[in-house]
Amino acid sequence: MKEIRIHGRGGQGGVTAAGIIGGAAVKEGKYAQAFPAFGAERRGAPVLSFTRISDTPIRNRSQVYHPDIVIVFDEGLLTTVDVSAGIKENGMIIINTEKKPEDFAFKNPAQVVTVDATSISLNALGRPIVNTTILGTLCAATDVIQLAFLKDAVKEQFGGSLGEKNVKALEEAYKQYKGGA
Repeated sequence: MKEIRIHGRGGQGGVTAAGIIGGAAVKEGKYAQAFPAFGAERRGAPVLSFTRISDTPIRNRSQVYHPDIVIVFDEGLLTTVDVSAGIKENGMIIINTEKKPEDFAFKNPAQVVTVDATSISLNALGRPIVNTTILGTLCAATDVIQLAFLKDAVKEQFGGSLGEKNVKALEEAYKQYKGGA
């Protein structure tokens, strides 16, 4: 089983991203759960969402306390939240930032992957909503979901021209990670 924890701010699309990951996994024939941590969230406040993906039915219904992958939508959260808390050995942290991976050090060791998802999103969508963009990096950096199924899940989530713009954003992030940009 792969477990993903997403750190973002209200309004950035973290809950939607968790659902898209889960939807892509189901399209691949896997089992998935996607859910937020509920509280007094509001636009701009720190929020959490989670996704589990497995080849077998998932019985665990708790939050993800020991993720394989952590995704950080807002680098500013790193000063207030220990995003590496509980990360599994050989885990990965994907951060939306202009900085390089070597610029980060965490209490718990993990592979750090960075992407300037904000710039990509501004170019592709005309606004800094980074959820689908950063999923392109997730897809490129891991074997958690396949690109074709991720694109299908994004198109299904947004539809029409907005779906196409979001696919363009995730493809750009995917290409950048793979060295194509």
